[in-house]
Amino acid sequence: MAQINVLVADHLSDEGLRVLTQESQLKVEVKTGLSSEALAEIIGSYEGLIVRSSTKVTAAVIERAKRLRVIGRAGVGLDNVDAEASTKRGIIVMNVPSGSTMSTAEHTMSMILALARRIPQADAHVRAGRWERAKFVGTELFGKTLGVVGLGRIGTEVAKRAQAFGMRVVAYDPFLSTERAQQLEIQVTDAAHLYAEADIITVHTPLTDETRHLIGAEEIARMKPGVRLVNCARGGIIDEQALHRALVEGKVAGAALDVFEEEPPKDNPLVTLDQVVCTPHLGASTEEAQLNVAIEVARQVADALLGRGIRNAVNMPSVDAQTLKVLHPYIVLGERLGSLASQLSGGQMDEVRVTYVGEMTTHDTASVTLAVLKGILSPMVGENVNYVNASLIAAERGVKVIEAKASRMDEFANLLALEVRADGRSLALQGTLSARREPRIVKIDRYFVEAVPEGYMLIIKNQDKPGLIGHLGMLLGESKINIAGMSNGRDEPGGTAITVVNVDDHVPPKVLEQVKRLQHVLDAKLIKL
Repeated sequence: MAQINVLVADHLSDEGLRVLTQESQLKVEVKTGLSSEALAEIIGSYEGLIVRSSTKVTAAVIERAKRLRVIGRAGVGLDNVDAEASTKRGIIVMNVPSGSTMSTAEHTMSMILALARRIPQADAHVRAGRWERAKFVGTELFGKTLGVVGLGRIGTEVAKRAQAFGMRVVAYDPFLSTERAQQLEIQVTDAAHLYAEADIITVHTPLTDETRHLIGAEEIARMKPGVRLVNCARGGIIDEQALHRALVEGKVAGAALDVFEEEPPKDNPLVTLDQVVCTPHLGASTEEAQLNVAIEVARQVADALLGRGIRNAVNMPSVDAQTLKVLHPYIVLGERLGSLASQLSGGQMDEVRVTYVGEMTTHDTASVTLAVLKGILSPMVGENVNYVNASLIAAERGVKVIEAKASRMDEFANLLALEVRADGRSLALQGTLSARREPRIVKIDRYFVEAVPEGYMLIIKNQDKPGLIGHLGMLLGESKINIAGMSNGRDEPGGTAITVVNVDDHVPPKVLEQVKRLQHVLDAKLIKL
């Protein structure tokens, strides 16, 4: 039997390598320090690839990877792997979402303590031969309020440790149910209340379009004077320019940053401020975490290549090839419906109901439900959620998931219907496949539409009055935004309507506000699928 070639392109511990080399069918080569160009030159010989964060697996690399079947990322983030290009080529991309949970949580607490007690500054002071204790008066954590933005695995562990210090914990996480928050003895609130109440704020979300500059000048203005900010998640969640300005002006008393928008930071004024504690992206840098992720990614890649199952795949469900062929269009549809529901509903999500109609009722639809959950969770949970752990993450947040099958619904023989409940409100979406088995949205709440769920979409709720389409087209045209497609649905002539507009480019916030101010427009949202 021919051997399967595996390339390890970044440093992997001996224990991780041993997992691979013990498999007689695998031929393992270690070549580190490769540029993307150098990797592209040799990748055509390998079926498996393991990387950490240094090696960049670009679309150009994927294009040359004629035999590649699996890419394993030894860690959580996938910033350096083009997962979309991999999916188009049928390459499984997997990560290790939980290997560094404890190390990152502990590093966050270390940063909070260092910030509160000014430990790095005091250490440098003593090493310089000085002893001016009055310069380093700190603040206690006991009795303070910690605001946790994103209560996933890491955020939850940070909250537990903060409670042990006698801190009151408030959290903002739109996917955490009230019931689950009560179990954790954490008060769940909205972002505005968290900013107003917290003495220290720590962020634990991925970096997505929705979370980029999640905390900017407007959010900082709502915070307490003297607040302290901590980011051990991803650079870009906090607007660095806004943070620097607030530190200089004294609105923010201090910041602890393990991550930056540009790494390593170049000419970044934040690193020059005495009230800022900086570390070089050390959240997962413990011996235990490095060992855990190395062993786990090696096992996952070996199992996938040797046909023993797929775990922690971020771009493919774990089903057999024949079933995947039938269900794949519905998996795509389900994930996009879920993402659309998440972006439209907002609020504290409590329940997800997925109903299958037609040909899907004769198949095991678990993989489609997982795709729906992945789509719902991804806007906030991002790269941490995949087809394997989506149901677990939903359960951890107390989201109730209900599956149902029906013989008929509305006018469509084959249908995927999704209903989500958030903050006491419900949103209903329906999707189906076109004659070419491509995903289509056919209903949003009570409005029938026919829209392509991809790219940038403007979803506008409006009064059914003449003139709106013309004014909208003029506004987008003046802003150099091309309309790719449009669909309208209304409850009755002259009543209320939904207008779905596919556009080729991102709609800037300023233009979106202009759309909202158009005559007859009741609301407008920009969706990215």
